[in-house]
Amino acid sequence: MNRIALVTDEASLPIDYDMPLLLDACQETGLKAETCSWEDPGVHWRGFDAVLLRSPWSYVERLPDFLAWCESVTALTRLFNPLRVSRWSLDKHYMADLSAHGVPVVPSGFVGPGADPFPAWRGFLAEHPGAGEFVVKPTVGAYSKDVRRFTRSSEPEAVRHVSRLLDKGRHVLLQPYVESVDRDGETDLVYFSGVYSHAIRKSAMLMPDGTVNVPTFESRRAREATEDERAVASAALDAAVSHLGLRRPLLYARVDLIRGADRSPVVLEVELCEPSLNLSFAEGSALRFARALADRLRS
Repeated sequence: MNRIALVTDEASLPIDYDMPLLLDACQETGLKAETCSWEDPGVHWRGFDAVLLRSPWSYVERLPDFLAWCESVTALTRLFNPLRVSRWSLDKHYMADLSAHGVPVVPSGFVGPGADPFPAWRGFLAEHPGAGEFVVKPTVGAYSKDVRRFTRSSEPEAVRHVSRLLDKGRHVLLQPYVESVDRDGETDLVYFSGVYSHAIRKSAMLMPDGTVNVPTFESRRAREATEDERAVASAALDAAVSHLGLRRPLLYARVDLIRGADRSPVVLEVELCEPSLNLSFAEGSALRFARALADRLRS
């Protein structure tokens, strides 16, 4: 029987709603799965046939440590998804790579430490004269931390926020705010071994007054992804596999889409390292995941 580590951390496990379902599905599939914290130095990772990144969400404040841990595990056993996927997907500079592969994405600009935030902000606004609002976020982050929405007229506040992030040594992502999000929310599509499994709708997160509605379990609902949404999500995953030089589809993935100004779907984010997979919103999805893992181990 294959022994599987489902990786989390102490603070994140209580809010990982996928974990109980995945543990049961692994047992039904004949996999011996157990939860382990990536921060626990007492875990002997070599004893597992595979280590599956599920909710190690404390990585946000310790990214170099987390990637070093991923590297050490890779030397001992199989890590899913692989180290190169984590390195790439945990930094939203990947949006430029997807765009270069022809994937429709939310227009994205980047500002690095040492840059002057004022001309960077002005330059990005000039590139998008039709947008009335903009989003500022760090390129590495989770839980919507430090993500803000600004109007074109709130330039001083926006520039201060960019400056604060840069002063912390962080890289900044600038995007036009797409108005359809307020009406339609976003659609998150989940794939196992490159095959579409299910989708949810998530309500708008960034409010006009600058506050953030952190996504909750209650703010999501099941929905069926449309044909054009599946096409864009599949194109994004194919581009990621090609860009990273992988030989097989990713074991698991989530692609978050919104509708652009022309109502066509565009990529908001791809989550390939430790995404919530919303298993409780789709009957049988946990079992599909476990079976995909079992198939991957057999091969």
